[in-house]
Amino acid sequence: MPPSQNPTHHSAFDEPTVTNTEAVGATRRSAVGTVTPPEGAGRTREPRLLTHDSGRTGSRNGTGSATRAMAPTATAATSRSAMASGGLSGTAVSPRPARPGRGGDDDEPPRGRRPGRDGSAPEPRGRKRRIRRIVFLLIGLLVLGPVLAFAVGWIFFRVPTPDDATNNQVATISYANGTSLASLVPEQGNRIKVPITQVPLHVQQAVLSAEDRSFYSNLGFDPVGILRAAFNQATGGSGGGSTITQQYVKNVLVGDEYSLWRKYREVVIAAKISQEQSKEEILGNYLNTIYFGRGAYGIQAAAQSYFDKDVSQLSVSEGAMLAGLIQSPSRWDPAVDRGMSEQRWAFVLDGMVGQNWLPAAERGAQTFPAAIPPQPRRSGIPDNDRGHIVSAVRAELNSYGITETQVNQEGLQVTTTIDPRRQDQAVESVERRLRGQPANLRTALVSVDPRTGAVLAYYGGEDGSGFDYAQSERQPGSSFKPFVLLAGLQRNPNPIGLGTTFDGSSPQTIAGTEVENNEGENCGNCDLRTAMTQSINTVFYQLGVQVGPQRVADAAHQAGVSAPLEAPSGGISLGDREVRPSDMAAAYATFAADGVYHRPHLVSRVTTADGRVLFDAGVPAGETRMTQQLARNVVEAMLPVADHSEIPLSGGRPVAAKTGTVQSSVDGQNNDAWMVGSTPSISTAVWVGTDDNTPIKNGDGRPIYGRGVPGQIWQGYMNDALRGDPVEQFSDFRPIGTPPQTTPAAPPNQPGCVEGQPCPPENQDQGGDQGQGDQGQGDQGGFFGDQGQGDEGGDGGDQGQFGGDQGGGDQGQGNQDGGDQGQGDQGGDQGGGQQGGDGALF
Repeated sequence: MPPSQNPTHHSAFDEPTVTNTEAVGATRRSAVGTVTPPEGAGRTREPRLLTHDSGRTGSRNGTGSATRAMAPTATAATSRSAMASGGLSGTAVSPRPARPGRGGDDDEPPRGRRPGRDGSAPEPRGRKRRIRRIVFLLIGLLVLGPVLAFAVGWIFFRVPTPDDATNNQVATISYANGTSLASLVPEQGNRIKVPITQVPLHVQQAVLSAEDRSFYSNLGFDPVGILRAAFNQATGGSGGGSTITQQYVKNVLVGDEYSLWRKYREVVIAAKISQEQSKEEILGNYLNTIYFGRGAYGIQAAAQSYFDKDVSQLSVSEGAMLAGLIQSPSRWDPAVDRGMSEQRWAFVLDGMVGQNWLPAAERGAQTFPAAIPPQPRRSGIPDNDRGHIVSAVRAELNSYGITETQVNQEGLQVTTTIDPRRQDQAVESVERRLRGQPANLRTALVSVDPRTGAVLAYYGGEDGSGFDYAQSERQPGSSFKPFVLLAGLQRNPNPIGLGTTFDGSSPQTIAGTEVENNEGENCGNCDLRTAMTQSINTVFYQLGVQVGPQRVADAAHQAGVSAPLEAPSGGISLGDREVRPSDMAAAYATFAADGVYHRPHLVSRVTTADGRVLFDAGVPAGETRMTQQLARNVVEAMLPVADHSEIPLSGGRPVAAKTGTVQSSVDGQNNDAWMVGSTPSISTAVWVGTDDNTPIKNGDGRPIYGRGVPGQIWQGYMNDALRGDPVEQFSDFRPIGTPPQTTPAAPPNQPGCVEGQPCPPENQDQGGDQGQGDQGQGDQGGFFGDQGQGDEGGDGGDQGQFGGDQGGGDQGQGNQDGGDQGQGDQGGDQGGGQQGGDGALF
């Protein structure tokens, strides 16, 4: 094939082959500008004359620049005729220029074609035009969209009246298995409407100071608050800012749901109300519908509930206190949190001064008002022990941001963690052990699952509308000693292990304080595990001084105690700081769960009547507070305690336990007694005391110790709750620091000791209170009874050889399943004890 016909051949003077993307196809140019179609080409194309580089791609010379043609002299018709005959001599004529974006020649991209689809370069001018159109459209939507939405809402949303407020939906609280625990029926008739003229001006101003200081000048809604709410919703938060008008709309019409839709309705209706009603009407309606706590809706009902007077008689100080409650009435009730109530009261008064509604001198003369105590309300809350569960559930809901208004108005379905079978067992164990005891004794029991923190049973007393003793803060005595041990195990460097020995003699002066073991008990040179089993005060006081009281408090918080434990001193080693039963159950659960803490909780799930999920606890992941090795070393120290105290669990089930007894200021008496213990699946704390902190005595008038009444309640419940469950073992034990003795050494020359077992008390044949007790034989004979000759002589009271908490129970022969050790009322607290005056502070 000749080179002229070879499509792949090019001469030295030919330009590189030009593709369609270069706009003019494959052409050749002569020296005089004649355009000649290539041989073998398809249909003839019009010539294209480039007069300058306009940004379009055209034929290029060898250097890549566009070939500049001579000025056109021929007509377009002549040009087309010449090309039809196969060529054109003379000057080329420029074709009609194509408008930008129109495509022009066949070889240019057609209009609308995306740049780059066929390899052509993008068209900057067309692209910029499209971008401008999109921007203008978005701006139009941003400006006109809200206006249109506002207009639509204005047309269709109606203005509410105070009578639209609803508080009559029943909330249901259920056990973990779904069966009903309680139904909360909101009170009727607790809303008393009064005209705004009956509300003193200073009370109105107090409410405005607390909730909306710009009320008389705003449009009914707060733009900044709206933007804040929108941002919170977009970022997964909740809430925003609301004026009094918006709050009124929310309370009576749109509800508390956190959503942009609710906020939209709220804003539109608030603006509409502001146009149709006066500010006085809006404020009056608000004051008649807002919730103040204690079941009181409206300012008149609040005046009666808190001060037992008509609203017209409220003083400036009283009005300020009520106004301060509005944001969180259940939590800031002065009967619940006086400190926060006073803080809000001061905030309101200061705001009134700032708004020139109250002279500064008059502000300085104000004192916090005395509110009357809350009155019992019959609103579906059970009047037995379950009433305390319901109250605790409602408090927990409030901590999750679920208000009492929602409880009353949204028909909530609340599922708790309470196991109905175990709740019944807790109540039965309490009633069984308190039968025949003095009427002034009070008790509490809290049982949690160490694996989840779920509260399985909760007993705060038999009167559901009375005081909840499960929330009472009391000194824990020797049941606090595991936290002292935890602090010692974590000493860095040189951790103090279970095998570390101390002088356990008594009395001793330690860091300037005289400390003694109960009834002169002496341990000699004993290690920490032995000291825990025998509850040797002098050993743990020394340990606490070595590590420092603050580290002991820190260790307790680390394990799960939530009480503040402020300004600890050496006495914290013996439990002189107050805690709650739930604290102790949760902290011991952390030890049982190998150092993983789960916050104790009663609520597992909350839904509304329309199916919205307000809260779901799910499966809590837990928080690792300490290593498995640390937790397991503390458990190891507590394993012998229940057996040693004669309140073991049935079937040889392992349990990490500790008793605690707090001595009274009355010599030889006790004020509080505890038993706390945990298996891998249940951790339970039991407290026994009185309302007025007077000495606790059993039915025979003898002091109660931790291993007595509380120990028996704990033992009975745990045996019932675990009956039928497999025996669970704790995890592997690897000692930290000096390991404990494998076989505890018996005291020298101590008859009756069994190798590997704690020694029984001396003179058990002459015990005292156990024997035949009150059945006619005097208090002389016995088993683990009083040291010496019981009540008729001898050396000792009810504490026996090892100083209290040792004996076998207060209750009698009944319910001995699993080792309820009592021998009837013969035993009193049965002497013996926790070997060192369990819980005696000094």
